[in-house]
Amino acid sequence: MRIGLQLQPQHADYKSIRETAARAEDLGVDIIFNWDHFYPLRGEPEGKHFECWTMLGAWAESTSRVEIGALVTCNSYRNPELLADMARTVDNISDGRLILGIGAGWFEKDYTEYGYEFGTAGSRLADLAEALPRIESRLAKLNPPPTRHIPVLIGGGGEKKTLKLVAQHADIWHGFGKPDVVERKVGILKQHCADVGRDAGEIEISTGVEGDPGELGPKLRDLGVSLFTVGVSGPDHDLEPLKKWIGWRDAHNS
Repeated sequence: MRIGLQLQPQHADYKSIRETAARAEDLGVDIIFNWDHFYPLRGEPEGKHFECWTMLGAWAESTSRVEIGALVTCNSYRNPELLADMARTVDNISDGRLILGIGAGWFEKDYTEYGYEFGTAGSRLADLAEALPRIESRLAKLNPPPTRHIPVLIGGGGEKKTLKLVAQHADIWHGFGKPDVVERKVGILKQHCADVGRDAGEIEISTGVEGDPGELGPKLRDLGVSLFTVGVSGPDHDLEPLKKWIGWRDAHNS
């Protein structure tokens, strides 16, 4: 059972973000994620914000133990071969601590402000389906190669398309929702795995969490969730909820 922190790179100076990542690592968090957006998702729409993959390269040097990754990379923003090379590079810089989180993208302002074609939800998912094999192929060709099989995390709960891509390509599925929602999605994911001939037990189940771990944690754990991720935003990075989830993890794992 693992605890993640999504350190949302909005409304804060980078020094504060770096220091918060260091504090989280010292507290014993297992994974530190950021996200792949160009503008804040909450609060002042034009507030402070930093780019995802540049930051991951810096975290690869400034941290030493935790895994790092994006929750999640937007497939639309980078050529798949380039993304594979970026992932391989950060993986090597970090000595094998990168998780390649990826999704189809959804935040329209990012697209319009940076000149990407927004398309439709269906077209963005089709692009993701086309990109994933290209990423896998490029990772196999790079010299030097990644230090390990880079775990692929796919985020999103679309039952017909996204969860099918998880069954085909992912090592980790990340979703959101109350236990009844998670239960439904996990059931559908298992069916997709059966359809493609894959053992669903190979896929780690991850979810974003809020609130009391003593109440919510056991319910999600019973559904197969093993990665619980707490979100924190600037300008003041409150890690008290993270501490509670880490304490719950430690008590459960002991």
